[in-house]
Amino acid sequence: MIVLFIIAFSKVKAQEGLPIYMTEEELQQMPFLNYNYNTGRSLTTPPTLPIRTAGEWEEVQTLLITWTGFPTILTQIVNAAQEECEVLITCADSNQVKNTLTSAGVPLTNIRYLEVGFNSIWQRDYSAHTAYLNDVDSLVMTEWIYNRPTRPLDDAMPVEQMNYKGITLYSTTQAPNDLVNTGGNWMVDGFGTAFASKLILEENQAGNAYNVTAKTEADVDSIVKKFHGVNRYIKMDALPYDGINHIDMHMKLLDEETLLVGEFPQGISDGPQIEANLQYVLSNFNSVYGTPYKVIRIPMPSSTSGAYPGSPFGNGSYRTFTNSVFINKTLIVPYFRQQFDTTAERIYKTALPGYKIVGIDCDNSGANIISQSGAIHCITNTIGVNNPLLISHQPLPNTNDSTNPYQVDALVKHKSGIANAYVFYTTDTALGFQSVPMTLTNAANDTWTGFIPAQPGGSTVYYYIDATANSGKHQVRPITAPDGFWKFNVGLTTAISSLANNFQIKDIFPNPGNAISCIPVVSNISTQLNVTMYDVAGRVVRELFNGNMQSGTKNLFVNCADFEAGVYHLVFTTENGQYSKKLCIK
Repeated sequence: MIVLFIIAFSKVKAQEGLPIYMTEEELQQMPFLNYNYNTGRSLTTPPTLPIRTAGEWEEVQTLLITWTGFPTILTQIVNAAQEECEVLITCADSNQVKNTLTSAGVPLTNIRYLEVGFNSIWQRDYSAHTAYLNDVDSLVMTEWIYNRPTRPLDDAMPVEQMNYKGITLYSTTQAPNDLVNTGGNWMVDGFGTAFASKLILEENQAGNAYNVTAKTEADVDSIVKKFHGVNRYIKMDALPYDGINHIDMHMKLLDEETLLVGEFPQGISDGPQIEANLQYVLSNFNSVYGTPYKVIRIPMPSSTSGAYPGSPFGNGSYRTFTNSVFINKTLIVPYFRQQFDTTAERIYKTALPGYKIVGIDCDNSGANIISQSGAIHCITNTIGVNNPLLISHQPLPNTNDSTNPYQVDALVKHKSGIANAYVFYTTDTALGFQSVPMTLTNAANDTWTGFIPAQPGGSTVYYYIDATANSGKHQVRPITAPDGFWKFNVGLTTAISSLANNFQIKDIFPNPGNAISCIPVVSNISTQLNVTMYDVAGRVVRELFNGNMQSGTKNLFVNCADFEAGVYHLVFTTENGQYSKKLCIK
């Protein structure tokens, strides 16, 4: 009887918009629940074949949403997503949804409807996640016990969705593998590493509120390894002011080695704990490539009054740009106010060339979903394609070598085998790309290798990988190629080989720039240094520095506002040779 009351209560609240956190009414019902997590589930024993949980940037066939609470936001999501993949909408009345979409001019040709019960909009937290057996062979989905037991219809949603799609579902709902988790606290690199807050440990420890068997951290790690193929489960301390402790509110994986991290003003709100967590990760873990993670910062917007979460001057909502969702070549990002949105869009476009960035206002009157502690990532989830062609490659770094070809290694894999693979490259995207073939150099690791011809010093090389499987399946990486690409700079040839050991120019920032850009210079020896700025025609524009460079680090600065927009070369001349860096001014 109590369970029926909770279901009825949740149905009513769903129309108003249940927040991502548990309401006071739900918390009051927790002690009286009759837990039965196994009802209607699919496979509750782990797969016998190796399993790989996909990264969010991999190719998807379906976007999942639940139609309730925020029709303006949902309409915009559907409009953007239907150009990339099928959209499966869980709803109470498909005709009502169709009328809303049609009125907004959204095509209905790539949209499907699932009329089943639901409790809330927070699809990311309660639906299943894409995985593949034997890396790329068979698509399956994996799910947990939803950490909102007062919302049983949501918890049963993965079963309904996978029955509709005809996809095998694995569920951690039966002891000793009964695991409580939530999708907003789950970030995966596609190759066995997952990130979370320590909420995952709290919700499964002895005396937990969910009536699941008590688990140590080793127990939790064992379950996610068996059901998700995760070998490294990196857990970070909870943030003081993020009430839900979901890492998608302040962090996102953009690829296998790049962390997008939300940044508060120094010393404000959760900024210090985010930074401490980040330094813990960087000090103890490398990316799947064995190298340090790359970090991109993105601002955390304040309220209109200037307040942040936990601020003594007024408690603002947890506004965040990291709560975005990949849908093939489109990235949908929560927007708030133009002064912050333009910066976030620039950061995303720089980090993810070629992606279509769609911003949706999540802080608007009548569509203020961020006040419920969630945004775009929280209310969407995706199902990967049935037939993935997996390409993974660590982008080449900048180099001073203008003599030898540049070796491009990539994991390229498909269940039918790879018929051919190519590296496409250019030094001028306006002139198009040339291709060089790749060959299988390590069959055991599915490694393919190609060589970009050597390019003159001062060049920027743009490139991507193109592969076709024996079945005819075709894929590129980055997925946005040729509009999107990786790139590296070829510096001017040095006169003395010891230059690289004694002198280093770190990355200029910001670059592109339109105001003051910083040029960090590191020297292991005292040397005379001249820094001269040239335009693309090789003409001297300005001498930026001429004097003695002591051993250590020196920051040079250039005011980009003094120059016309374009590409410039900064040439650094020491007693031992020369080095070149490219500066773009917008």
